[in-house]
Amino acid sequence: MKKAKSGRRRAAAPGKALPRNFAEYLATVPKPARGPLIKMRSTIRAIVPKHATEVISYRIPAFRDKHGVLVWFAGFSDHCSLFPKASVIEAFRQELSAFTTSKGTVQFQLDKPLPVQLIRKLVKARVKDAGSTEG
Repeated sequence: MKKAKSGRRRAAAPGKALPRNFAEYLATVPKPARGPLIKMRSTIRAIVPKHATEVISYRIPAFRDKHGVLVWFAGFSDHCSLFPKASVIEAFRQELSAFTTSKGTVQFQLDKPLPVQLIRKLVKARVKDAGSTEG
């Protein structure tokens, strides 16, 4: 696993109004990341329980249910990130060895195809870990 660079990154431009929904958030994302981020969102939406709602949490999109936030996701200038929690990252350490990770984040570089099947596995594991039910 490659470690993420240290330092804080902002998903939204500083000084801008905070996004209230995915459309507003997407408008703040660099153009190269928008398509992959939309694809990531639809992949996540297909896995989380039907009753999960999309929210903005910590300035980035997330899906939440009665157990709390299930997963966050974000777009940046050179990658999209998935935030499925540390326990999921640890459980998939081997499969994530080709990606830059930190304790609770996986980065998917924009110059490579989005690994949809891997994202599906990570989100399914997170939903199960959270005690949510799929469907």
